[in-house]
Amino acid sequence: MDSAISERSAAGGAGRSELTATADNGLKIVVVGGFGVGKTTLVRSVSEIRPLNTEETMTQAGRGIDETGGLAGLGAKTSTTVAFDFGRITLDARNVLYLFGAPGQERFWFLWDRLFAGTLGAVVLVDTRRLSDSWYAIDRLEHHGTPFIVARNDFGGPAYTPEQVREALDLDPGVPLVDCDARSRQSSKDVLIALVEHLKTLYVAQLNAPQEYAQ
Repeated sequence: MDSAISERSAAGGAGRSELTATADNGLKIVVVGGFGVGKTTLVRSVSEIRPLNTEETMTQAGRGIDETGGLAGLGAKTSTTVAFDFGRITLDARNVLYLFGAPGQERFWFLWDRLFAGTLGAVVLVDTRRLSDSWYAIDRLEHHGTPFIVARNDFGGPAYTPEQVREALDLDPGVPLVDCDARSRQSSKDVLIALVEHLKTLYVAQLNAPQEYAQ
């Protein structure tokens, strides 16, 4: 999708702050999903620093492999993430949030398990025109026991109901499903807030769960 970022200048990095050495508690969130669903755009839109990215120019070697089916907004895609994207958000003087955007192509999926290590939670970003591209991400997160939410990025595709999306992705009823525009900083922030609220809900439920004592 178009990488134009609302509310800030991608070229000049207006409003971005410098890294400081005061934080001593880093919280990690991973953004995963299929090829071209907007992971780099989301990290770029919400990070307070100029994001680190590992985008490389797409070449003829990727023809027939990194395909988007000629979907609108993706046919002109000329670069792709080959390792990960990295962004940062300061929560307070001692706590920072680190964002890692995982590469979407199948040939880079071997990197995901390492990215998931130490992760607080994850956002599965989906394009409703290509929901099947998100199955692997959900499967790996469930395999690792990593809490996650699903965010539908707005590409102007068919208007599926939340129930239809849940059924297509076989989502557990407890997994939140939210809408977003990854180009918008506020919308991307809302996605992260939804994830944090989900993590809090899971934590409270765990605390209130009956304790099993060894006999």
